[in-house]
Amino acid sequence: MFDRYRVFLFGQRNSAKNGLDQYHIQDSAAADTQKSALFPFVEQYDKNNCNCFRKSMCTACRDVFQTIDNEKPDCCIWEYRSKVRGSRFGTLSFMAKYLHEHQCDVLFIEHRCCGDSEGKYITFGAKEQWDVQQWAVYVSERNKEKLPIYLYGQSMGAAAVLMASGHTLPAEVKGLIADCGFQSMEGQMRDMAANWFHLHHIPLLLMELDWFCSLLAGFHMKDADTAEAMKKNTRPVLFFHGEKDTYVYPNNSFQNYMLCRAEKELVIIPGARHLCSAYADPELYQHKMMEFFEKYD
Repeated sequence: MFDRYRVFLFGQRNSAKNGLDQYHIQDSAAADTQKSALFPFVEQYDKNNCNCFRKSMCTACRDVFQTIDNEKPDCCIWEYRSKVRGSRFGTLSFMAKYLHEHQCDVLFIEHRCCGDSEGKYITFGAKEQWDVQQWAVYVSERNKEKLPIYLYGQSMGAAAVLMASGHTLPAEVKGLIADCGFQSMEGQMRDMAANWFHLHHIPLLLMELDWFCSLLAGFHMKDADTAEAMKKNTRPVLFFHGEKDTYVYPNNSFQNYMLCRAEKELVIIPGARHLCSAYADPELYQHKMMEFFEKYD
């Protein structure tokens, strides 16, 4: 029914060195999940309803993924992996299975400081955005059939994908899919300080954090920001966000959506918490993704 695609999928975590040889690559992965009733598309988000913390998902459980076979995958999916070494199951596996079943080539990448990949520090997209660009070029050079390429990320991976769109990417990259990505590292730190620790005025803490980022990991917080990239990006973007996300608040996707000057669509999934949109309403999520592929291939 659909042509074959190449899709790059980024997950949640990242870290420190440059170059491609440090990365660990996994083949196609999958996980079972239950279906839920179809919710109507929500265009507006009521901030007051966002009161649900990630009660059911700990970091260790969320960031592991499980390989189902050793055959060459049909779709390319890139993933950020958690800091938990040796983990093998993650939130991306559900959509990886769906894409694999719909004639997509799937490639998983364990990024900096994740899984078996090298690196000591995550950089919230400041350095990962350049890794995204390098991987896009790497795969494009091996994409003999010139299949469409899509960059797909969740959480910090989504932010890195959006940041990478401000750089030169191969012509085969047809679009971006950003699920629950933040707008800037500084904004995310402010949200976490205010909503987790009730600290509403933290300029000195931010200055100290920025100093540590520079000293230890070689980046500044201003480097981890999607604003300039969204102004430069010319590729269509499909934004997803869970209505009940209290880790990366939905206003982040609204900000990215408003900043984006390319063709765009924002889908808010009712009732979904952080990284749960594809699980909360799989029919809507999958329909929007395939619609996006058909429109921009």
